[in-house]
Amino acid sequence: MIIQSLELENFRNYETLSIHFDSGTNILYGDNAQGKTNILEAVYLSATTKSHKGSKDKDMIRFASEEAHIRTYVRKDGLENRVDMHLRKNKSKGIAINGQKIKKAADLLGLLNVVFFSPEDLSIIKNGPSERRRFVDMELCQLDSVYLHNLNHYNKIVNQRNRLLKDLYTNPGLRDTLFLWDSQLVSYGQKIIEQRNTFISQLNEIIYEIHLKLTGGKEKLEIVYEPDVLAMDFEEKLQKCQERDIRLKQTSAGPHRDDFSFAVGAVDIRKFGSQGQQRTAALSLKLAEIELVRKMTKDVPLLLLDDVLSELDSSRQNYLLNSIGDIQTIITCTGLEEFVNNRFEINKVFEVSDGVIHE
Repeated sequence: MIIQSLELENFRNYETLSIHFDSGTNILYGDNAQGKTNILEAVYLSATTKSHKGSKDKDMIRFASEEAHIRTYVRKDGLENRVDMHLRKNKSKGIAINGQKIKKAADLLGLLNVVFFSPEDLSIIKNGPSERRRFVDMELCQLDSVYLHNLNHYNKIVNQRNRLLKDLYTNPGLRDTLFLWDSQLVSYGQKIIEQRNTFISQLNEIIYEIHLKLTGGKEKLEIVYEPDVLAMDFEEKLQKCQERDIRLKQTSAGPHRDDFSFAVGAVDIRKFGSQGQQRTAALSLKLAEIELVRKMTKDVPLLLLDDVLSELDSSRQNYLLNSIGDIQTIITCTGLEEFVNNRFEINKVFEVSDGVIHE
């Protein structure tokens, strides 16, 4: 599976763009704030229907424009597929595959699997639980359409339940309807907890060896799933928290409060690890993500590296570059020194300057 080309119209700072990628390593280089990351965002959007930054559709449309278009050509199993995405300011996005409109995001998943690695990911270990949940959710949603379905419904129910909790302040009689939301919340929440538990088990099987090699055999890393509540106890905990939820006007129990810890031996490196340990663990996490996608899809994902090499020391740069030899990769950077110094093979180079690209 490879991405052959990308066409943009009124997306971010691009009025129009047409770019053809090599099946190997593609470099987008130029000064900051020229539009390099916007290309990666468009590719990620084509694969997942979502921005890697969580941006809303209207925020990705070029200033003074009402809509944006993204067209992506993907070759998979010897066949060419075209993904058209239409972003509109006041309507939900339109998506078509080979000219046929699709109604739900799940119909797109699997056509193009991507792994996105940015400098922000190097802080995923030490940052808050929401970022670690987001990492797990973004990957699982790509790999499992059932998880995407369950997560979307769960999040909607949490929002609706929270709205009801606020309405109870002025209309206490609505309390009798709370159990309707609770039963749905438990049903979807239990599935999410079980799916996350399976995902972390699969990830641990891969990340252990990667991290061991990265640290020269010195450190053994394990990801530990820390659910806010066990699946079997969710219903009971929701009942116990009901009075508190009404008082606080928000849902205080469930997988939307989960976390994941990273343990080296008995040390939780979220809290007690050095910056070097945390960055190495984050790199191991991304490399493990690539291998897990390979294993689960029987295909090679597209790797998007957003100016991440400048954040790594030379040994980690070498390890990362040596790990992606057979993967189609699109890399953004401000210069080509790292690749020249490492004698790394580059197949195509593009210079990006103020929304204009020169090959």
